Amino acid sequence: MDTTNKKAGILGIGNLLLSDESFGVHVVEALEEQFTFPESVTVLDGGTAGIYMTPFLEAHDPILIVDVVNLRDAAPGSLFTFTAEDAQDGTMQTRMSPHQLGVLEMLDICALRGSKPEIVEFYCVVPKSIAMGLEMSQCVSAQVEKTAAILVQRLQKLGHHITPENTVHPHA
Repeated sequence: MDTTNKKAGILGIGNLLLSDESFGVHVVEALEEQFTFPESVTVLDGGTAGIYMTPFLEAHDPILIVDVVNLRDAAPGSLFTFTAEDAQDGTMQTRMSPHQLGVLEMLDICALRGSKPEIVEFYCVVPKSIAMGLEMSQCVSAQVEKTAAILVQRLQKLGHHITPENTVHPHA
């Protein structure tokens, strides 16, 4: 597949029923509420869809994945960015969420099929709690807006025109 025709993708992963595990889903909701994305960008709540996300990964490049990650000695609420290569080669001393392991396996499937995205980046927060509950902890929920802004800046740097909601367009 020709990567020049691929859209950029933001994939929020998580389970709304497990407190901080829902971080990725909440970031996607914030993005959809606060910004208008061009046709060249897809923002998706992947929930816990697992292997069913493979077609999304194959159709998008870059892929920016939002999830939780458990890093040794990292405080809850800490925000980390890393690439799929960091995760696969052991650069990150991490116990990743089950979703990220699934994503790495899906990327292997994409590679076998000749359609692996070139750029895969993870934007993750360290959870305080993944117990049953609909509310995120304060330290994790505080990172939702910051992460949304980082994702928008990243896509703008890659040439995508993203506009905040409720803005008056100067040429109107």
